[in-house]
Amino acid sequence: MSASFSAGPQAISGAMPVQPQGHALARSLLRLAGWRLLFGGLPGPQGVILVYPHTSNWDFVLGLMSKWALGLELRFWVKNSLFGLPLFGRWLRWLGGVAVERRSKQGLVGGTVAQLQAARAEGRSFWLAAAPEGTRSLSAGWRSGAYQVAVQAGVPVGLAYFDFASKTVGLIHFVQLSGNAEADFALMAQYLAGKRGKRPELASPVRLNP
Repeated sequence: MSASFSAGPQAISGAMPVQPQGHALARSLLRLAGWRLLFGGLPGPQGVILVYPHTSNWDFVLGLMSKWALGLELRFWVKNSLFGLPLFGRWLRWLGGVAVERRSKQGLVGGTVAQLQAARAEGRSFWLAAAPEGTRSLSAGWRSGAYQVAVQAGVPVGLAYFDFASKTVGLIHFVQLSGNAEADFALMAQYLAGKRGKRPELASPVRLNP
């Protein structure tokens, strides 16, 4: 998709400079299960990946397998209290969990923006993956947290999808959001239209939760 708006989001085109090395075993397991991966690389070392739709617990398993198959070092939000559990907390950190302290002065969005900015200043990779629906149940729209992180940090957004109809995991489209929510969500909804989760009746519309 190459659409852009004069006061809205812009599709990121051109060569993808960051090409992680994935794991052959994970790719083989996905192929045996009948799934295919569409991925062309990342547009830079920092960004946000929005995963849609999220309608089943199987999404987590499929997401982990895809992460390993593609070799992506992704971060995701986890309640800070869960890191206090010795073995479970260590496992979460190994997977890429980022502790969320909702009572901090910066808040969830501000704290994550600060981590992205620190990663940029230090030349480190930091890609946050989030399921913006925030629930496997049907809701009125998306939560705003990950969207605001991308806007405030000025990082690109990857639109990832699990399409159970075609058994495809896709991460090939990246946009630079504008902060104009109406235009941003119109573009994202256009791209993600027709992507069917395991339980498509539970997929929330691509719009901000009113």
